[in-house]
Amino acid sequence: MKKIFIMFAVLAGSLSTQLYAQDTTETLKDNDGPNFSKLDVSPMDVALFRGENNEPLARVLYSRPQTRDREVFGKLVPYGEVWRTGANEATEITLYQDLMVGGKTIKQGTYTLFTIPREKEWTIILNNSTNIWGAYDYHVEKDVARITVPVRKSPVPIDALSMNFAKSNDGADLFIGWDDSYVIVPFKEAQ
Repeated sequence: MKKIFIMFAVLAGSLSTQLYAQDTTETLKDNDGPNFSKLDVSPMDVALFRGENNEPLARVLYSRPQTRDREVFGKLVPYGEVWRTGANEATEITLYQDLMVGGKTIKQGTYTLFTIPREKEWTIILNNSTNIWGAYDYHVEKDVARITVPVRKSPVPIDALSMNFAKSNDGADLFIGWDDSYVIVPFKEAQ
């Protein structure tokens, strides 16, 4: 009788351990790791310009809205209004050394890159307000520099807002393009 009781206890114990282990496994399956969010519809990206010795000279952090069969300029992004130059948070540009924009020396630091798109030209704005959402907190008195650049037609559609730097003779050009248009913002070495 004692043997039957011990065998029964061992069998019951092993079954309950297996049941408990299965229960735990099911619970862990749901909580098996971090719960990451899905990719944002306007994911963040970075454009970086490096100097001769591979040191960073300028960096732009921006969100990349998609065209998604929408009319972009003049509709989604109204003409003549201050735009965050992207989606979500306002686009930020960090200068790692003093650079010139439109003949004005801009001290190294981080600025918000606002734009005012128009059909034939854009106003490019570097502004002291940072860490802001959209253009809702834009204040003209915090502008550090403004320049006007012509709009160019892209030979191919640009589905997502895109930015990149290209080396120029005396600095770098920031290309900003979306849909069927792009602009070039010249940055020059400070004198």
